[in-house]
Amino acid sequence: MSASRRVCFTMRLKPDRVDDYLAAHTTVWPDMLDALRETGWHDYSLFVDAANGLVVGYLETDDFDAAVAGMNAREVNDRWQATMAEFFAEETPPDSTMNRLTEYFHLD
Repeated sequence: MSASRRVCFTMRLKPDRVDDYLAAHTTVWPDMLDALRETGWHDYSLFVDAANGLVVGYLETDDFDAAVAGMNAREVNDRWQATMAEFFAEETPPDSTMNRLTEYFHLD
């Protein structure tokens, strides 16, 4: 088993939909949470810069590409992404707009 890696990514919300997007995350579906855990998303957090509509995601996973592929294979993810699409600036499924950032410094 490989060592867990830290992953950070950004996505962009429609500025006038930030509050609605945040409200939608107060009740994330239990089957969506299970799918995330089962596909390797650990210590997953989302942060928002509401003034700019910037979402920053952070997670730890053994293999980010496999974790993303695992979610893409889940029907619950299709439903969740369709529900979230109206909040995002781009006209594609929100999880396809993740801009992965490069880690260049870490202090334990």
